[in-house]
Amino acid sequence: QHRLASKTFLVARTVHEILTDAQRIGALGLRPISEVIEHAGAFAFALPDSCGNIVDLGSGAGVPGLVVAELRPELYITLVDRRAKRTDALERAVASLGWSHRVRVVCADVAALTRQDEWRNTFGAVMSRGFGPHETTLKYSAALARPGGTVLLSEPPAGSKNRWDAAVVAAAGLEGPESVLHLARFTKKTER
Repeated sequence: QHRLASKTFLVARTVHEILTDAQRIGALGLRPISEVIEHAGAFAFALPDSCGNIVDLGSGAGVPGLVVAELRPELYITLVDRRAKRTDALERAVASLGWSHRVRVVCADVAALTRQDEWRNTFGAVMSRGFGPHETTLKYSAALARPGGTVLLSEPPAGSKNRWDAAVVAAAGLEGPESVLHLARFTKKTER
């Protein structure tokens, strides 16, 4: 964003530049940005063609949400984070990328959203890279996914034990997981 006299205008940017800036200010870990983008790209690959609208929980600096928005321009994406500083930066990023018509940013607590009718059972897919404890992430994701929808969650590094207890998955109204690259993909049951 630049100021010239009394006018403010946005300079078009790339996702790589936005994530590099986020890393520089400490909003993103030290992993090389090209690896962050490649890792987040798996979410775009694993999303079904029919999902239409998706939500990224705990968007932070915009990973995986901004990467998915770049790779899957046909999707409508909602980026949710409870930290206003993060969502302010995401709003500027989305505007500078020219995506305001298909990517929205919401500053809210996910737990509160799961209790609101306009959010429950709404999204064709819910994704999260590192939102919180996996049981909580699974529960909140399931609440926001529509019946038949997809839940995509990052898995721990290869060689880690399976963290998805079948009873917890079933209690959330989900089936799975199916392993897709480094992600766990669940499907929300159409009837409970």
